[in-house]
Amino acid sequence: MPVATTADLVARARAARRGLAAFNVITLEHAEAAAAAGEAAGLPVVLQVSENAVRFHGGDPAPVLAACAAVARGCAVPVSLHLDHVEERELLHAGAEAGVSSMMFDASKLPYAQNVRATANAVAWAHERGIWLEAELGEIGGKDGAHAPGVRTDPDDAAAYTEATGVDALAVAVGSSHAMTERTARLDHDLIARLRERVPVPLVLHGSSGVPDDELRQAVKSGMVKINVGTALNVAYTSAVREHLARRPSAVDPRRYLTAARTAMAEAAEHILRVLG
Repeated sequence: MPVATTADLVARARAARRGLAAFNVITLEHAEAAAAAGEAAGLPVVLQVSENAVRFHGGDPAPVLAACAAVARGCAVPVSLHLDHVEERELLHAGAEAGVSSMMFDASKLPYAQNVRATANAVAWAHERGIWLEAELGEIGGKDGAHAPGVRTDPDDAAAYTEATGVDALAVAVGSSHAMTERTARLDHDLIARLRERVPVPLVLHGSSGVPDDELRQAVKSGMVKINVGTALNVAYTSAVREHLARRPSAVDPRRYLTAARTAMAEAAEHILRVLG
């Protein structure tokens, strides 16, 4: 199947009032697991690669994105490619050359006026190239920023930011945090509903790995569309590898424990897809 565009997948999910899962990819096994989960659930997925993951692979996004694209083309459900939390303009350019249809430009560490200016420039550049651009007003919790636990996105601020920048989607702070390994987050669903009413573009939930199933379901009902998931896959991956090696301390063939890791990630991803779908 041809690689889908994130804009199309988000628009369809928004119209259907369901969540679209965007899974962070670090290794090939992450991409294969997310695609397998999409096929098992019969739902589209986004494969997204963060700037940190690109740095892990040497700074050039082309190889990991080419691998994701190959996985996407071999999948029986629509799969799109996305660059996540991009701070460097050079990576925006490299991502466009590598063929992604969407990116998340992260200027959230900058003061508000600089964030608006940088993001508006990135939007203009992206739209000239047919690229869908996501952004965020301030840092989501877990990154020592303005959206630490307890801090929330103001609907009026979000509406003004969206209008000033022209972004295609907005990540908002409603109670989730990045890198949570336990699913204990409680979201402000009334705030999500108010954001949906004030903000004309789709809302994005970062830090979804720490959000319980019932909270995710309600978040989608309240207005969230793109649901980013990363740590949940890493927990499944690492747990499976640990278990495999604990049972087989003399094992040396990575295919054995990576098979277990890929299977565990696929099961975790499928569960989340079924919750959202």
